[in-house]
Parts: sequence; structure tokens; C-alpha cells
Amino acid sequence: MKTKWTTISSLVLSSFLWGTASCGWGQSQEQHLDTARHVALELNVGSAYKFAALGDTRFHDPADSEVANAAVRKALVEAIDKAKPAFVSIGGDIVYNGENKRDWEVWDLETAVWKQDKLQIYPALGNHDLKGKEATALANYFARFPELRESRYYSVQMGNSVMLILDSALDELTGPQGDWLKGEFDKVTNDTNFVFMVFHHPPYTSSSDDKAFGGGHTARGTERALGKWLEERQQHLRARIIVFNGHVHNYERHEYNGVTYFVTGGGGAHAYPIPRTADDLYKDNGINYHYLLVEVDGAQAQITMNKLQMVNGNSVWSKPDELTVKVPTAKAMAAGATR
Repeated sequence: MKTKWTTISSLVLSSFLWGTASCGWGQSQEQHLDTARHVALELNVGSAYKFAALGDTRFHDPADSEVANAAVRKALVEAIDKAKPAFVSIGGDIVYNGENKRDWEVWDLETAVWKQDKLQIYPALGNHDLKGKEATALANYFARFPELRESRYYSVQMGNSVMLILDSALDELTGPQGDWLKGEFDKVTNDTNFVFMVFHHPPYTSSSDDKAFGGGHTARGTERALGKWLEERQQHLRARIIVFNGHVHNYERHEYNGVTYFVTGGGGAHAYPIPRTADDLYKDNGINYHYLLVEVDGAQAQITMNKLQMVNGNSVWSKPDELTVKVPTAKAMAAGATR
């Protein structure tokens, strides 16, 4: 499978060099570069394909078990490789400290099998990927994903579906990213089956800043507003919107106004139980290391949670949650519009 790309920029950035990342850019220049570019990628797939989704892997020194569980992380990488997906979507917090080159070297080492098997990676930025000096962190990130062409948000067209990857460190509904997002939704046609959304901070979560069981985060206002905006757009689309987030180190599934939301932050970062709200469709409030396997077949997508438990050093897998999302036919949409 080959990826094509088109880069769109509001600035002439030919003077950008990786070496400038360590030379101390001014804040205004950093922000200008951050929001100036987006790339439109295209992945060659048929009508049936599958991809893996996970987040919060926190590649870091394997000896530091307070930050992440290296054994879990390695088992997830191996299992995903064996599943042979068309690509892997990572919803942010790829590494623990984006500025730290050693963390990225751990990524290089532990995901070498993905590179060997030519597995395409589509990442989103998380807050830990930007940790430390942001310019250096971004340089480390883009060095691993050169096809992004320094784009912090971008699109991937795959057959009759599209994936939109956002940077939730930037406002999602205003400014250059917001203008781009609205423009991308304006391109969605009745032939589009799915709009997959990937961004780090979730619009909905059972967890909170109270960290009742030792961890968790309250959904921020910017993402709650984004969720409401997506749900309003869903009412006028045949395509189904499916959202993948991270940030909370557990698994959750929510559905609001036709939009399905997954929190898939069980990629290896220090895990914690979370309480479950009534609207969380997954009820196990324990530890849930996992990855999602998304199997698309035309106008149907089956999403399976693959849960990992380490028992006496061995990987034990189960599939405690599964969902099939179907896109309505044009006839059904027309009938609904006339009611």
C-alpha cells in the first residue's frame, strides 16, 4: 500500500530546517509554524480493510515502571503486527517526554518490527509528545513521521472513508485548525461511509480530575464543544462519525446523537481504574490495557476491543467489547428526511 500526499501551506516554509529546532525559536514564530500547514494523505485500500487504534503508549525507559508498563507495550506492538492491519492510528502520548531523544529511541527500538513490516503509522499529538521544549519535541516527532511534512493536523483518505487527525493542543474549532476542520467536513459527500476522528483529549469520559481511583481527567470545555459540533454535523450526514481519543489511561465507549466515541488510552502508560458513569457503555472499571481493531467492509465497521492482561509474565487476551456501526443506505436517509 502506498501513501500519496498533498501539502497545503499558508506560508512559504522552505527556509525551515531541522537544525533550527535546537536554536530557540521565539514563541510567536513557533505558533505561526505550528498552525500553518496541513497535509492531505491518501492510503490505497480496497472496500475491505482493517486498522488498529490505540493511545498513550508512553515509550520511555523500560526500567521506569512508574511511567509505563514496558511488557504491556511490547505485547501490544507484537499483537498489532501479527494482526497485519493496513495502518496503526495512535491517539497521542506516544512517548513520555517529547523533548527527550532517548524516549524516541525507545520508540525506534520497540516498534522496529512495524518498520520492518512496512506498517503505516498515522499519529496524533498528545500533551506528553509536546513536553519540554516544544520546538525540540516537534522536531523529534516529525523526524519519525516525515510524510506529515510538519503538519500538526492532517487528513487521510482511504477508499470511501476519511480520517481527520487533530492536534488538541490547538483550538479545534477556531483559528487555522478550526477553519481546516470545517472545510474538511464540507467535502464529505453522500458517497462517504465513515469519518474517523482522532485527537488526544476526549469530549466525554467517565473519569475526572478528582482521580477517585488514582488517575483520570475531566473533559475540557474545548473538546466538549467539539463533541457538540460533531453531533450537529452528524445530523446532516449519511457518513457515520467515529471518534478515537486517549489521555485517560483506560477504555471507554460513549454514544451521543449518532456519534460513537472511544477512549482508547490503554496503550501501556501507567494505568488506573476509573468509575463508570451511566452513559459509559463499557462497565469494567478495572485496569484495561488494550488496542482496538477496526474492520471496515464497505458501509460497515466492526470495532473490537482486544484487552491484554499480564499473568505470570504471559499475555492473556480477551475481547470484552465489540460494536458494529452501519452506514444507512441513501434510500433510508431519504426516507428519514421526509418524516
